[in-house]
Amino acid sequence: MSIFEDKDQEFTPISKLGEFGLIDLITKDLKQYNPSTLKGVGDDAAVLKIGDVCQLVSTDLLVEGVHFDLAYAPLKHLGYKAVVVNLSDICAMNAVPTQITVSLALSNRFPVEAVEELYEGVKLACEHYKVDLIGGDTTSSTSGMMISVTAMGTAKEEDITYRSGAKEKDLIVVSGDLGAAYLGLQILEREKAVFMEDKNMQPDLHGSEYVLERQLKPEARKDIVLMFKEMGLVPTSMIDVSDGLSSELLHLAKASNLGLQVFEEKIPCDPTVMTLAEEFKLNGVTCALNGGEDYELLFTIAQKDYDKIKANPNMSVIGYMLDKDSGTNLVSHDSKIFPLTAQGWSAHDKKDY
Repeated sequence: MSIFEDKDQEFTPISKLGEFGLIDLITKDLKQYNPSTLKGVGDDAAVLKIGDVCQLVSTDLLVEGVHFDLAYAPLKHLGYKAVVVNLSDICAMNAVPTQITVSLALSNRFPVEAVEELYEGVKLACEHYKVDLIGGDTTSSTSGMMISVTAMGTAKEEDITYRSGAKEKDLIVVSGDLGAAYLGLQILEREKAVFMEDKNMQPDLHGSEYVLERQLKPEARKDIVLMFKEMGLVPTSMIDVSDGLSSELLHLAKASNLGLQVFEEKIPCDPTVMTLAEEFKLNGVTCALNGGEDYELLFTIAQKDYDKIKANPNMSVIGYMLDKDSGTNLVSHDSKIFPLTAQGWSAHDKKDY
């Protein structure tokens, strides 16, 4: 008998568990039956031992109305982004992406030309990152568009970086800059609201090109992974910044069973982010901490490796790992200490597991 046939049963709303609680629930008793599975759930990608190398696999589902809004997301950009967010998970394991599959569900409001435009973006991402599109699935939908991408990559076993490898006193480093994608979303939502009020109004996007590109056409940091190889550097732990810096820092701390301390003044934010944040009466660093979809790499390195990255403009040291009892804290500009909280991005309603 289906649980829904029992009229007297009280059901638990998923909101009571939250996304992370739900993931913990459905994965808590999973068993691995194959020795080739080196890592299953719990990181950016699964790790499979295939001969002398490891195969990495990650999958992601994007749902219209939850992860994207076609009112302002061009289909070509959406196809590109759908690939990139999965390649980022492979890069976050210190691996090089190699193949993808793409599955697509469509309602009858989408013509063939819309599918062609979407796949122009998919193919452009494949060309840029030198990955092969090797399969997928298509089906009908009664509720708009859904895109599921599975990404694969390869790495030597000794080069793979998990979330759980950080050690006390390791330096915390982040690539690029943060908060731009969140500000890009704020601008798009604002201009959509203006347009809905007056269809004759044209969007005012001047001066916002950088943050809009970070939102609509992000990039996976494959270049950082290649830099690691050139430097002879293997990070001790790593994750990509998809749900906001605070959330990802807490993931690293939990997985490594450690505490950490980061400094507000060290968090890299583009000047455009700081300026636009003021327009929205927001703090740029807060956007970096609790925004999302930057797809930069957050990683830790041993202090002995600092000289390898200290002159690299693509990398910023923002703090260090501590013992677990020290907690996970942010040191503000005025030297006050605040516990990190993972507020996350309400529009980014999915969590990998």
